[in-house]
Amino acid sequence: MKLNSLRPASGATKNRKKIGRGQGSGKGGTATRGHKGAQSRSGYSRKIGFEGGQMPLQRRVPKFGFKNNNKIVMKPINLDDIQTLSESKGLTEITPEVLKDNGMIGKGDIVKVLGRGEIKASLTVKAHKFSKSAVEAIEKAGGNTSVEE
Repeated sequence: MKLNSLRPASGATKNRKKIGRGQGSGKGGTATRGHKGAQSRSGYSRKIGFEGGQMPLQRRVPKFGFKNNNKIVMKPINLDDIQTLSESKGLTEITPEVLKDNGMIGKGDIVKVLGRGEIKASLTVKAHKFSKSAVEAIEKAGGNTSVEE
């Protein structure tokens, strides 16, 4: 057996339908495209969402709601996440760069520290926003907070 002698098993493949090769082939004339109209012409391509003249789904379904383009989406980081990170890495300062390096936030994310969980270590936490409960808990543990721009 050689690479040039390999063939699919008999019956495993079908020959393609040869259309538009004259009347004798049985698939000449209109070449299985029907009679006239855009779909019978070469170069025709149907637009996305076109449903043959029926009112398309996109236009049948009503519009509703509102998208606020000025909305600021913040990435929430809780105190228990900060505590776990500081214990595992032995950190005393938590910044958005540290969070990004440890895969907790993405590039360009705005961080808001929330007050879930408790914090035991005295840490310096820098973030874009803080909840009141988070600030109280961090300061109660002997740490301090600062807002980054």
